[in-house]
Amino acid sequence: MDTFTTLTGIVAPLDRMNVDTDQIIPKQFLKRIERTGYEDGLFFDWRFHNDGTVNEEFELNKARYEGTSILLSRDNFGCGSSREHAPWALDNYGFRCLIAPTFADIFYNNCFNNSILPIKLDEDTVDGLFKECFATEGYELTIDLPTQTITKPDGGTIAFDIDPFLKERLLNGWDQIGLTLRHEEKITAYENAQA
Repeated sequence: MDTFTTLTGIVAPLDRMNVDTDQIIPKQFLKRIERTGYEDGLFFDWRFHNDGTVNEEFELNKARYEGTSILLSRDNFGCGSSREHAPWALDNYGFRCLIAPTFADIFYNNCFNNSILPIKLDEDTVDGLFKECFATEGYELTIDLPTQTITKPDGGTIAFDIDPFLKERLLNGWDQIGLTLRHEEKITAYENAQA
């Protein structure tokens, strides 16, 4: 798993509440078990019309948000089913950081298994970021995980909280397997004792 320390990237605003995992990656894209190749399915029902043409009105289809790596959204992002394909699709598309007032619990934890930093900020702060993002083309933020700060284009900073263990996981690139392998010597010793 990739480590996460700092990130400077363009912000894409998804001004919607209760974005569920069925909207993030619809069911027809869940037939595979690989962790790659899901970027085309991300927000598929919003990005495309029923006839397959591109929905030019959808935020991520606008040229100003091309190459974005930070997604800004509203309350309860990632609700619905617990499919890990949702963070896979976000990561495959290029998102490394998500900002919202709240996240669904299972989705939130799945992000840490996939090198994505989900940041919880209060609604007023999120509102302010939406306003600045809509007003400024190419709006960028710098996310600094070690200092737990977000730096805005005007130099202002926003502090964010994160569980110390989850922070350590991202800084070291530890997914569930990586956490287990930290104890490889003890596991090997146990296995040898049982032989």
